[in-house]
Amino acid sequence: MKKTALYKKHIDLGAKMVPFAGYEMPVRYGSELEEHHAVRNSVGVFDVSHMGEFLVKGPNALGLIQKICSNDASILTPGKVQYSCLPNADGGIVDDLLVYMLREEEYMLVVNASNIQKDWDWIAKHNDLEAEMENISDNTSLLAVQGPNAINTLQKLTETNLSSLSYYTFTHGKIGFFEAIISATGYTGSGGFEIYVNNESAAQVWDEIMKAGEEFDTKPAGLGSRDTLRLEMGFALYGNDIDDTTSPIEAGLGWITKFSKEFTNSNNLKAQKAAGTKNKLVGFVMEEKGIPRSGYDILDANDNIIGKVTSGSMSPSLGIGIGLGYVETKFTQSDTIFFIAVRKRKLKAKVVRPPFYKA
Repeated sequence: MKKTALYKKHIDLGAKMVPFAGYEMPVRYGSELEEHHAVRNSVGVFDVSHMGEFLVKGPNALGLIQKICSNDASILTPGKVQYSCLPNADGGIVDDLLVYMLREEEYMLVVNASNIQKDWDWIAKHNDLEAEMENISDNTSLLAVQGPNAINTLQKLTETNLSSLSYYTFTHGKIGFFEAIISATGYTGSGGFEIYVNNESAAQVWDEIMKAGEEFDTKPAGLGSRDTLRLEMGFALYGNDIDDTTSPIEAGLGWITKFSKEFTNSNNLKAQKAAGTKNKLVGFVMEEKGIPRSGYDILDANDNIIGKVTSGSMSPSLGIGIGLGYVETKFTQSDTIFFIAVRKRKLKAKVVRPPFYKA
């Protein structure tokens, strides 16, 4: 198993470590509930250095990105970030990712940890434009400082005016004495920043952030709370809610699928959007006491299986069960009632449009 540059910090903090995407990662340091609420109410710090980062450079960099990505990267300017996905040739998704325009003719692609090699191979296979590619994943650490007090914590450590960074923008700056990319992005829905630094700086940057956040009762946070936070926002998780078999149209990602240009499988996806899909990803809340889990059947009133849960949990913020799942399209309207097969029980649930949690 690989270890991030912050592995010793996690051990010293007593984190419960689990294997995840080839890395030993902290799932929690104490209470997942406390970590969740720290992010919603103040600030939490995640080590997400297992994520992958690729540089794409040169005069054909944009051409390659346009060819492989569903979103339109031509609208990016230096300092902007875009959410996108890599469609495959069969209608599914190779991965979802962030595209950073670092400067003219230079981009950074941030991909999921479990897909680093797969994504690299896919992009390289399609790089007939001979754009320059560099995999910097093993040399890059990523800290997600999330929550309403993230800005107050980090502003102590940088001369960058963090309040000038709008959502999905970034800048090159310093955290303490260390060069960093400071990005107004995150996966929690509570605001904050993601900090990219080299591995050699990571431990000191972590310490400085934790010290600066002492007055806000900053907590280290693990993968467990990261999952409940993203689920409360209805953010898709690759491997659960989207994968090689789910199309971006089915997954509700039509907004990042731009047919103003050609990209991998764009003609088929365009036809699918026009014709409609048999199934769609929806959010739902439990109307009866129970916790939906990935893989549970979704039933209609006559016990017919109409879909499956892809993500589900008890929402720490709302105190009710919430989930995402693919169901037949006729069951996707808001307030539609269906049922979740929870063990031997059939529990009522209602379709709602995420986010489930609204600040």
